[in-house]
Amino acid sequence: MRTSRFATITALLIGSSFAASAAVAQTETLKELPPTWSAGDSKLKWGGCPDGLPKGCQLAVLNGDPANPGADVFLKLPAKSKVPSHKHTSVERIVMVEGDLSLTYDGHKPLTLKRGTYHYGTAGAVHEATCLSAQPCVLFISFEKPVDLIPTPMSSAAAAPAKVAAPTRAAAPEAKPKKGGC
Repeated sequence: MRTSRFATITALLIGSSFAASAAVAQTETLKELPPTWSAGDSKLKWGGCPDGLPKGCQLAVLNGDPANPGADVFLKLPAKSKVPSHKHTSVERIVMVEGDLSLTYDGHKPLTLKRGTYHYGTAGAVHEATCLSAQPCVLFISFEKPVDLIPTPMSSAAAAPAKVAAPTRAAAPEAKPKKGGC
């Protein structure tokens, strides 16, 4: 009985210390405010985009380092520009900030992302995009892994222009089964 009381008291003390440290962590004072950005913020540092993205596109790093996991970026695509088919090793969490974007995944019909739309992009999924707007399209993208862009052709018929089928000959009428036999 004595050992069970000792075990109970020990468990309570350990649990209390975890709860106390969690409470301290939740009430810690910030040394500085976390970053807050809008697409039109004059303090954003817009730079060029990696190869494979349209000429004139711009990238602003909001948080983290694109070479490491967990980067958040704004991607600005020129009006009416097209992003060729590609894939990423990371998932993409996308929020459309400005403009309208057509997004097509290999084997699927295009999606239209409008301002305020959230989209979860699966890692490894081949896709292409077109900024449909007369003004630039701005996307917020959050990556779990380092940012990459791997050019990859679309392989499905959905991505290729429709082909006109060649005329075929009519099939011969089916033979009627004979009675009484196999």
